[in-house]
Amino acid sequence: MIIDAEKTHSAHWGVFTARYDGRRLRVRPHPGDPDPSPVLDNIPSAVGHPARVAAPAVRRGWWERGPGRDPGRGRDGYRTVSWEAVLDRLAEETHRVRSTHGDEAVYGGSYGWASAGRFHHAQGQLHRFLAVTGGYTRSVNSYSGGAAEVLLPQILGGFDAVTRYAVTWDQVAAHTDTVLAFGGMALKNSGIAAGGVSRHVERGAMRAARDRGAMFVLVSPLRPDLPEEVDATWLPIRPGTDVALMLALMHTVVAEGRHDTDFLASHCDGWETLREYLFAAPAKDAAWASAITGIDASAIRELAWRIAYGRTLVTVAQSLQRAEHGEQPVWGGTALAAVLGQIGLPGGGFNYGLGSLGHYGRPRNAVPVPSFSRAPNPVNSFIPVARVADMLLHPGGTYDYDGAERTYPHVRMAWWAGGNPFHHHQDLRRLRRAVAELDTFAVHDPVWTATARHADVVLPSTMTIERDDIGATSSDALLVAMKQLVPVHGEARDDYDVLSALAHRLGHGEAFTEGRTAHEWLVHMYDRTRKALADRGEPAPDFEEFWERGELELPRRPDDGGVLARFRADPEGHPLPTPSGRVQVGSATIAGHGYDDCPGHPAWREPTEAPDERHPFWLVSNQPATRLHSQLDFGAHSSGSKRSGREVVRIHPDDAGPLGIADGDVVRLHNDRGATLAAARLTDDIRPGVLQLPTGAWWAPTADPERPELGDDGLCAHGNPNAVTRDRGSSRFAQGCTGQLCAVAVSRFDHPLPAVEVHRAPEAP
Repeated sequence: MIIDAEKTHSAHWGVFTARYDGRRLRVRPHPGDPDPSPVLDNIPSAVGHPARVAAPAVRRGWWERGPGRDPGRGRDGYRTVSWEAVLDRLAEETHRVRSTHGDEAVYGGSYGWASAGRFHHAQGQLHRFLAVTGGYTRSVNSYSGGAAEVLLPQILGGFDAVTRYAVTWDQVAAHTDTVLAFGGMALKNSGIAAGGVSRHVERGAMRAARDRGAMFVLVSPLRPDLPEEVDATWLPIRPGTDVALMLALMHTVVAEGRHDTDFLASHCDGWETLREYLFAAPAKDAAWASAITGIDASAIRELAWRIAYGRTLVTVAQSLQRAEHGEQPVWGGTALAAVLGQIGLPGGGFNYGLGSLGHYGRPRNAVPVPSFSRAPNPVNSFIPVARVADMLLHPGGTYDYDGAERTYPHVRMAWWAGGNPFHHHQDLRRLRRAVAELDTFAVHDPVWTATARHADVVLPSTMTIERDDIGATSSDALLVAMKQLVPVHGEARDDYDVLSALAHRLGHGEAFTEGRTAHEWLVHMYDRTRKALADRGEPAPDFEEFWERGELELPRRPDDGGVLARFRADPEGHPLPTPSGRVQVGSATIAGHGYDDCPGHPAWREPTEAPDERHPFWLVSNQPATRLHSQLDFGAHSSGSKRSGREVVRIHPDDAGPLGIADGDVVRLHNDRGATLAAARLTDDIRPGVLQLPTGAWWAPTADPERPELGDDGLCAHGNPNAVTRDRGSSRFAQGCTGQLCAVAVSRFDHPLPAVEVHRAPEAP
């Protein structure tokens, strides 16, 4: 590779250029990005970091004793082996599991955001490999949006169509009068987009709307969930009670005759059922909701008056459905927008996730972007992604999902690439017990995450900055030539090279590679886009020209409101793909499932876990501002935000004072599931009674001096909230994750502080 030449590259949090002088990598944002993400500052730290996996490693117990259930995972030492030896052994084990237990006994658990590149996409690579070599049990939905991904197609339409491509930021800037943001629209979240984001437009669009006179209303226990410059009206709601506020707003609007009866009659189904629920005892009025939400009844009535006039956009952040009964705020927001009659209007109606991800709220590209083709999976076995620990702990057990009773397969071997389940999943001590049930756990990882430290086989992967790729997404117009920036670390290999070698050992090499090298795949993938450009009469440079230029601007489709605008204009000619072809403010189909925790209309359900005398605080475990999930947690920007080497928990001064907690103190957050340490930051930007600890600090299990009976993993020394969160489905309907909220106690930690040593390779025993 050429040293000290400026090259283009892309990450999920932004396009950038970089220069490597042989020792240090320097990055700078793309010049066309009006509001670049500071998370880019994490990238240079990855070069040669002590946390890198330098060579293939195997857990000693698995290598010496063979596959099988083993509580030693996460506690055992590792030895380095050659690539040839580990690939031979892994191919033999894959064949053994499949021939003995069937193809569904292999779980393809890749879930993650390892690269913005469309070829070296770890999830796509692994799933293609497992499919062409025999098949596997897969996961469906995501940790981020599991409840909404099941619900929205049944009540509003295709998930991407009604979330990504209906309401855009340009529409908000030009048309919206009131933005009612449940859970907010935090810039730390919208700065991230799968496949990359070349222009961060969210701050500018919100500022333009505010300058035009739009009002922003933030419904959240956290004030920073909207940027300061929009001067939002803050309603610091009790966590998890948003649907009660939505119901009260609907009740007030209807009681005062300000609802759109024509729209409800012509475009909606199930309204009479919902209306009956709103007015049945106890009436879901402002006084009822005030007692639940902690918002004054007068403020609720005033808000109902405001949203009934002008152009109102109701948004629901992804965070709200990452909780028990998480389907309900998504359904409630949809129904509220329907009652107002604004679904399908420019900058009006309802949008799930606007502000939660950077690829929402942008027009779709007019041509397809390059993508790595997957192979059909011959096995039909799957689980909702957040139920992985249940699957491993209860093989053969039954569970409900989307109206059907399903059975957990007996998985003996799990593969993971490009993700960190010991970040994404909840109740990490339970997850550790779950992976102990496997015969074999194989992980591709560039760094020694907690997941790698629980694997039997650790295959060192290259990082995105060590390989060529193409950055692209259907909602960003810039196609990026992601050029290798630095030499490969140690013995790391591309996932494609590793899986090609394994596929050949299993007799399916040609099916996996189709005879192409990695570079030939890039050319092949790009050609799809080039041909589509040529067919439209657009400039269509060949691959070599594109690669030399470093980027290519793609044409966009018109910003016309998509399927919801067409449905609004002509509900008979452009029906929605729901059971009735209309907006389902009530659903006989969902009601027919008989789920008490997800009835046939938006409803308030009390949580089964809430603060009490033993655990008096709500803990909000939201996305971090300084990294993407747990990725590059050791980076300069991420590390610089920690205190005492630990993640920061935000506490209201009124809560901290009586507990003797001062700013900067290390505190212990705990419940019956475990405990985690964090550094306290006192702030009035949070509702009293609520603590906020972001996800993503690498799990650092150690003994808890206050609960030694829990063993060597009772406490996380680093501040990972999933040491205390619940591993429970959102409902029997969608089975999404519920990691956003749980109940905890907090106290100052007066014991000697345990060391945090997770950002380096494990020591040999």
